[in-house]
Amino acid sequence: MRALTANRLTDGEVVFWKQGQWVERFADAELFAPDDAEAEAAEAHAKNQITLVVEPYLIDLMESEGLWAPVSYRERIRALGPTNLNHGKQEEGGAFVEALLHASGAARSKGRVDLIRRK
Repeated sequence: MRALTANRLTDGEVVFWKQGQWVERFADAELFAPDDAEAEAAEAHAKNQITLVVEPYLIDLMESEGLWAPVSYRERIRALGPTNLNHGKQEEGGAFVEALLHASGAARSKGRVDLIRRK
């Protein structure tokens, strides 16, 4: 599975794509199958939203505790908010936060690697 992420231009908040809109919570993100053409279309559409978000890209997900979490450690940190505990999105708790905290792996997301290659 994959999800589309970016940073909101106005405040730098990490956001996720959900059916044509940007949401702040990873738990609300729209999930795409690995070969889903809709994912590529959503990414292309997001890249044209230059007044809303910065550097949108697709991230790879893995199953963690029955839910989905980013494969990349970097993307799990972005989804959780600041790395200091009891702040940001971590403070809300819940099943999705626990799944993110207990996920393992440090692979880079293919979307991020492609973004780095383009620069």
